[in-house]
Amino acid sequence: MKYYAPALSLLLPMVCMEGALSFAPAVIIARQTSTSLSMALDDAMKSRLDGIRRSFQALTERLGDPDVIADSNLLRKVMKDRSQSEEVVMAYEEYCQLESELEGAEELFQDAGDDVEMREMARSEIKDIEARLDVLQNDIKILLLPKDPNDERNCMLEIRAGTGGSEANIFAGDLLDVYRKFMSDEGWQVSMMDSSPGDDGGYKNVVLEVKGDSVYSKLKWEAGVHRVQRVPATETQGRVHTSTATVAIMPECDEVDVKIDPKDIEMSTMRSGGAGGQNVNKVETAVDLLHKPTGIRIKCTQERSQLKNKDLAMKMLMAKLYDIENEKREAEERARRGDQIGTGGRSEKIRTYNWKDSRVSEHRLGQNFPLQDFLSGGVGPIIDGLIAKDQETKLKQLSEDSMN
Repeated sequence: MKYYAPALSLLLPMVCMEGALSFAPAVIIARQTSTSLSMALDDAMKSRLDGIRRSFQALTERLGDPDVIADSNLLRKVMKDRSQSEEVVMAYEEYCQLESELEGAEELFQDAGDDVEMREMARSEIKDIEARLDVLQNDIKILLLPKDPNDERNCMLEIRAGTGGSEANIFAGDLLDVYRKFMSDEGWQVSMMDSSPGDDGGYKNVVLEVKGDSVYSKLKWEAGVHRVQRVPATETQGRVHTSTATVAIMPECDEVDVKIDPKDIEMSTMRSGGAGGQNVNKVETAVDLLHKPTGIRIKCTQERSQLKNKDLAMKMLMAKLYDIENEKREAEERARRGDQIGTGGRSEKIRTYNWKDSRVSEHRLGQNFPLQDFLSGGVGPIIDGLIAKDQETKLKQLSEDSMN
């Protein structure tokens, strides 16, 4: 099986029903060569694709509507919807064109009679077209797979040191450095929302806000327990220690997604402490917020005003509450389809970093990656592999469903 990664910023349409579109990011498309997953586009699938094409054509026509042109917000929406559906329409039209060319090549082969050279040319063309159709139909099927409604969202990334004391804090800091390099390569905007430095370096806890193209669709695969095996800098006997850090990926949300009753919030203020100007240790700018129903507690000291810290704390609380509900929904969906790509939960051990052997073991893939590449920000190949395996599982389920 081979994989290829098209432009990461593309947004490809997904089909919910004929003529109805929803959209998801195209991070990677898995190329299937297994005949067990080979499945030509049947009439039902073509009917759904015809519906997408009709919607695309209707959106194209609306761009010339004077009422649309006069409304800048509506015009932007129509242009965005059209651009998002363009990829699947182009793929389907190419598929239809290849089918037409295949029919012509087959007719040429039949009409060639005893002309050996003509028959061989037609046979070669048929073979080439069939290979291109196989690849294209697989791409189209991936575009029709169910999508994660959160994939287009920005997110918060939280790294929390686990077992291992000071070494766990240092490891959490190492993960932060890796993610920052990866995010920089992706062109994402990153800002520190909260942090609690470790006594000997690293972080006990750190929260980043990440904004960019389809951020959640990629970072969500990093959620879980990360384990490191190495000799800590403070170890005098040269013994290998095992430490952990937990990564949580929380999709961005707002008041529409999460309703919080003010009566459920208990808030207190305190002095921030540390460096930061005249207000520090003099004015109570830090905020300690408790959500009584869940017991979630958030302390926010990043900003120099109490109001900004309160807004930041509420934003983090909403993300955590939305993440809890989102995890419940995803667990139900995974149980329904028998997903084998892992739970995606923060308690799942997903990866081990072995310094002695200079390798990263991705347990969900059963595959090792070079440690140095990872430390340089090379998270992409691991994420691409996980997305490809997820697509493979869904394609297999789609194939099995079509046989029932």
